[in-house]
Amino acid sequence: MVEEVGQTLERRPESSSRRIRLCPECGGSRLMRDYDAAEVVCMACGYVVQEKIADTRPEWRAFDDEQRAKRARTGAPMTYTIHDKGLSTIIDWRDRPTGTKGVSADQRIELYKLRKWQRRVRVSDATERNLAVALSELSKLSSALSLPKTILETASVIYRRAIKRRLIRGRSIHNVTAAAIYMSCRQCGIPRTLDEIASVSTLNKKDIGRSYRFMLRELGMFVPPSANRNYAARFSNKLTISGKAEGIAIRILEIARQMKLTSGRGPAGIAAASTYIATVLTNERKTQREIAEIANVTEVTIRNRYKELLEKLMIEVPI
Repeated sequence: MVEEVGQTLERRPESSSRRIRLCPECGGSRLMRDYDAAEVVCMACGYVVQEKIADTRPEWRAFDDEQRAKRARTGAPMTYTIHDKGLSTIIDWRDRPTGTKGVSADQRIELYKLRKWQRRVRVSDATERNLAVALSELSKLSSALSLPKTILETASVIYRRAIKRRLIRGRSIHNVTAAAIYMSCRQCGIPRTLDEIASVSTLNKKDIGRSYRFMLRELGMFVPPSANRNYAARFSNKLTISGKAEGIAIRILEIARQMKLTSGRGPAGIAAASTYIATVLTNERKTQREIAEIANVTEVTIRNRYKELLEKLMIEVPI
């Protein structure tokens, strides 16, 4: 097995500057590791720069993900979505250990006691209990909203910061977790509205918004405004319209943003109106009711934004 090293950078302990590892014979920087010969060789002149190197690769081979998961001897990576960050051990639920025929009744009782105390030890105080319940609620919301794992990780970090600042005391865990999900969606540019989160979590939209504004103020976090183009792309996918119509909708939103027409307007409403205009221009007509149901806005909102865009941008649509 040969691996090209290229320009290997090493940090000097006495300074913050870096130097490039070069061949001492010709000064070349293209080096390769030959694990079969246990050498580092210069690719320009063939000089052996280092010999008897250690092979840090695993001694087993895997040809698919299933084999790789079975043969790897390392645990799962650290994650913020579990209250102990996934660093604790779990006693298996099976009474028969691997490679043995069975266990006696006394051993089965002993295993039951060990599992019970292991569950109790994992959550030691009220703070960890609160964190365990909240992270479980975050996982449920993320799954119900079909959010990627990065959103769940970001929301977990936000909730941990809120617990560290003691902002959760006296407030509902469900409202704070919903606010953390909404904040992480805004930070990562995932189009999700408060109405969607409120409907999935069966909570009041005003309570979630109040918790969101409180956490935003106390944590001092910067949350960028929602991008209209993300909503337009999402609506286009749900409506199954062509890529040409989606591009026209995004172009309309870009021009409207440059003309300051999106200021003070809800991103979902103006994105729905631009999508409606794009479907009319490409002759892929969708009714305002269809777009309103997907965008979770009213038909009146779409009509008002539709008229504003046609008037300000001077767009002529076929009748």
